[in-house]
Amino acid sequence: MDESRSLPEPRAVRTAPAPARTGRRPSPGPRPLPWPALTAAAFTLLQLALVVPGTGLGWDETVYASQLARDVPAAFFSAPRARGITYLIAPVTALTPAPAALRIALAVLSGAGLWAALRVWRHLLPTRVLALGCALFATLWITLYYGPQAMPNLWSAYAALAATGYFLRAVQDRADRRALVGLPLAVAAAALMRPPDAVWLVLVPTVAALAVPGLRRPALVPLMAGGLLLGAADWIVEAHTRFGGLLARLHRAGEIQGGIGWHLAVGDQIRSLDGRGLCRPCDVPWTHPATAVWWFLLPLLTAAGILAARRARRPATAVLPAAVAAATAVPYLFLIDYAAPRFLLPAYALLSLPAADGLWRTAAPAGRFRPRPTALLAAALAAHLVIQCAVLTGNTARNRHMRRDFTAAATALHRIGVRPPCTLSGDHAVQLAYYTGCASRQTAGPDAGTTPEQLRAEAAHRPVALLVPPATAPPPFARGWRPAPLPDAGRFRGYRAYLAPVGP
Repeated sequence: MDESRSLPEPRAVRTAPAPARTGRRPSPGPRPLPWPALTAAAFTLLQLALVVPGTGLGWDETVYASQLARDVPAAFFSAPRARGITYLIAPVTALTPAPAALRIALAVLSGAGLWAALRVWRHLLPTRVLALGCALFATLWITLYYGPQAMPNLWSAYAALAATGYFLRAVQDRADRRALVGLPLAVAAAALMRPPDAVWLVLVPTVAALAVPGLRRPALVPLMAGGLLLGAADWIVEAHTRFGGLLARLHRAGEIQGGIGWHLAVGDQIRSLDGRGLCRPCDVPWTHPATAVWWFLLPLLTAAGILAARRARRPATAVLPAAVAAATAVPYLFLIDYAAPRFLLPAYALLSLPAADGLWRTAAPAGRFRPRPTALLAAALAAHLVIQCAVLTGNTARNRHMRRDFTAAATALHRIGVRPPCTLSGDHAVQLAYYTGCASRQTAGPDAGTTPEQLRAEAAHRPVALLVPPATAPPPFARGWRPAPLPDAGRFRGYRAYLAPVGP
């Protein structure tokens, strides 16, 4: 038998004619849209439209901004604070102390920072997950409100997000040099903003690098430790030059924060989600439960994200961010007796990625959207956005009223002769001093840095005013000073400014 006759004859294959040579390279086709970058840009635009116009600087912001601000004396810098945010805004404050300029610059920087932090994850997660995670985090009222503010918490969140991503990249690809450089730098950035928080940040990756199968790489531990020391060096040096040592500074910081110990603050954080910037003491009723629905759903979405990551054979991309988020939240949920929503921004940033993974898995498990779950999720997200916008609108409105009050009070002080160079003390003095261009000096409280005798000595060569709230007598050292009323409206209704006698 001739075997060659049993084989089928090959069919002629039609080929397209070769394209004429024109000297041009063939077009690669349209590039996919950079969705995370577009989402981060939208984040900046939302800040510029909803938060920046007309808002003023709060108390903490005036402390940070005054340190290197032009024509504004530096306010007392207490033990818990770190100077990272001051260094970030220094190029702006050195030119002008105007709140509007600072707000605009920070809105642009915060959008760029969000994009940069998510870019670290581009080799770890699909683009759709990064874009949705970016949108979930960026549309929280907390993120939008603090994006253009001179506060360190959002920048700590970016550093935590970047550090966790770099750690995973360094574990998965030992030749990833960018990860080996980026990991200690991200940890250093976190420590520069808030040194104690950076310790909680590196805790989980350190344990993972030493003991967790699949994530073990002990060589990363010295890199993280070096980044931590590099970022905290300024804080440690200042502890020895101003507070009597590192332990003394930590002790004083704990006193100012009400004592570090077992305090169940979970309920405080939940109640603060209705728009309270600081809930201390947090004994207010929970009047708007709808503002915390997303908070209760977040653990469920994170669990769904972990399942989705396991099915995609990349469980560490969900488990590690969730574990780091839990670690960074521990001090603010269990160790202090008050709450501020901004404290949990690092945890929310980290949890946004597994939550987005879980949402995509629910809506499109096989890459195609399922109509009913997608419609339900879209409706839920729309309701969530409406609530976040309502809380944000209320907060920005209160901030604008606050700015008007402080501007009016500063104008009244200037009218009665309290002009730079000058000194303010008493209630609201730290914040009002920034608006008036005065120095702030307190004789009691967490910002205490002077004595009554020193205030009287300053009055020999500059105006000194003591701010006293309504129905309150001035302290003994100021009872001979001349009272002058402040604007009879807003938060300064009934306040009086006691002016020290000029001269020796």
